[in-house]
Order: sequence, then structure tokens, then C-alpha cells
Amino acid sequence: MNEKQRKLLIFAITAAIHVIVIFFVAFDTKVLLQETTELARIMKMTDLAELPPPPAADPEIPQVEEIAEVMIETDTPPVQTVVGIGMVNLNFDDYLAMHMVSVRPGFDESAITSSLVYPPIALRSGIEGRVILELFVDRTGVVQRITVLREEPEGRGFGEAAVKAFTNRKGTPAYANGEAVSCRYRYPVAFRIK
Repeated sequence: MNEKQRKLLIFAITAAIHVIVIFFVAFDTKVLLQETTELARIMKMTDLAELPPPPAADPEIPQVEEIAEVMIETDTPPVQTVVGIGMVNLNFDDYLAMHMVSVRPGFDESAITSSLVYPPIALRSGIEGRVILELFVDRTGVVQRITVLREEPEGRGFGEAAVKAFTNRKGTPAYANGEAVSCRYRYPVAFRIK
């Protein structure tokens, strides 16, 4: 063994010793071994009578858990499409998009506001919401079909309340080139607690 090979062997042995020392100093091997054995833990089932009582809630603030007991959940989503009276045009493909009309349809804002019913569960919870509807308004101004595009937050009844406010609603029709036309109209509805 020549001098170069001997220095290389000493360097390799010294480096290996340093790596082993650093590994044992930097990492606690007992903790590493315990973590692998803790993966197969046994969970203890606790009887509800053994649990400590929950902290008392402020009686002025309605709790979501209390209201959630009243809610009825179903697996089937609610029907969000409503067909109104006087069905002039049943082919909904013939409804023009809003960018194709020159005058948008109009509705009596005060009548819509007065017919909006705030969902009771959301009102008790203090939740405000926003709904975006797509109204299919025929050339006579009657809302023929209503689709809920967005409901925030979902499942609190805002979409259903907005659909009820526009069901069988009559307004002024949309116009394109001076002629009354059927159109699809996006209408935002905001629910605010006063």
C-alpha cells in the first residue's frame, strides 16, 4: 500500500466515524424506534358519561349546533328549476344571452324585495347570503324558468327563497333591435340582516 492509498483509507475511516457520531448526536435513535412502534396504537372508546361537561355557552349568541338539530337534511338536492305560468316558449335554447340584447328585462325591485323571505335558519344563525339566479324571461316579460347558478353559503335556504321571489314574476321584456325577445338574465340577490 503506497502513501496515497493509505491517506485515502485514513480519510475514509475518519469520515465514516464522523458521520456515525453526528448521526447518533443529532438524531435520537430511541425516538425513531418508538415512532415506528406507535403506528399500531389501540384507541380507547370512551363512554359519554366519562367526558367532562362542555363549557357553558353565552345565551345571547345562537349556537350553530342548536340550530343544526332543527335542520332536516336529505340526500336529494332541492329542485331549483321552476316553470312559470303562460309558457310561451318552452325551447330554452332560443333564449338570447345578455350580450345579444340592447335593453335588458326589468322587474319591480320593491315588489321583489317585499316578496323575499329571509330563511329562518339563516336568520337565527345570523348568516348573510348571496344568490346568483339565471332567469329565462320570455318576450312577454314572464319568468319561465329559474336556475340557481351560485348560492353562498350553500344549504341555508337562500337559493330557495330567491327562486320563490321570482316564481311567476312578470316584468318588462328584453329588447334587441327594437323588438321584444326572450333572453337569459343573470340576477344577483343579496340577503342582509338589518
